[in-house]
Amino acid sequence: MTAQTAALLANTINPTKVVFQGEPGANSHIACSDVFPNAEAVAMATFEDCFAALEAGDAELGMIPIENSVAGRVADIHHLLPMSSLSIIGEYFLPIHHQLMGLAGASTASITSVQSHVMALGQCRKIIRKLGLAPVIGADTAGSARQIAEKGDPSVAAIASNMAAEIYGLDILASDIEDEDHNTTRFIILAKQALRAQPDNGPVMTSFVFRVRNVAAALYKAMGGFATNGVNMTKLESYQLEGTFFASQFYAEIEGHLDDAPVKLALEELGFFCAELKILGVYPASPFRANITEPEGNRPLRPSQPKS
Repeated sequence: MTAQTAALLANTINPTKVVFQGEPGANSHIACSDVFPNAEAVAMATFEDCFAALEAGDAELGMIPIENSVAGRVADIHHLLPMSSLSIIGEYFLPIHHQLMGLAGASTASITSVQSHVMALGQCRKIIRKLGLAPVIGADTAGSARQIAEKGDPSVAAIASNMAAEIYGLDILASDIEDEDHNTTRFIILAKQALRAQPDNGPVMTSFVFRVRNVAAALYKAMGGFATNGVNMTKLESYQLEGTFFASQFYAEIEGHLDDAPVKLALEELGFFCAELKILGVYPASPFRANITEPEGNRPLRPSQPKS
């Protein structure tokens, strides 16, 4: 999967620097190393710093998480993307595995507390409860590993990645401790240059944001073009614009290329009902998508039968 993802981007750009949000050893760092092993992965304190570095030309690409199968969307990104001049040129799905780690010589019997990001703590409740550990909320997973290493206290542990354990010299006390085995984060790969995938060269995703006109049933009518033209919309999310209580801006993703006739017709109909439409990226679909299956509970609902 890693080689396939990198190959999809090999003909577009060969970066020397890729920025990510977090500390060395974060899952975003792992994603950078997976897809671009020959590039320098540069840690940034915030997502805003990542966007600023890309727009200033300090790095060629950014590896930015946009959603997680357990925690949902990364809200900051939906607000930053439309305001930036950056484009989505690729995507990568990273299965998340959490490790319980501590100082050399520590064991699951000797530790009394564990520190990590609140999401990681929530995703490892079973082992925390089993070992009777006191959870301590940290800023992030990799940062928690660094802080545990600096404290030098064998009674405290961290939940982070294998890479974080290696970087900060911690021992793995228990491996792959996540409660759910489907925990996966989807990353988008951002660039200053709008590098769009070639048409008729494999599966393609198109991401865009739009704001509907203030007319009755505008969203319903805008979505009709995708249904009538057979374009599969894989994501539609609404969120509030700053200074308003109305969820009038939408982020959407569809399968298909801008040059595909059905996509052209669907976007043309969407544009008729929109006050604003911005294409964020046209990029190769990750091979990971071929392994995604629809949950059994997503079967169509049938009307209840009248009692005899």
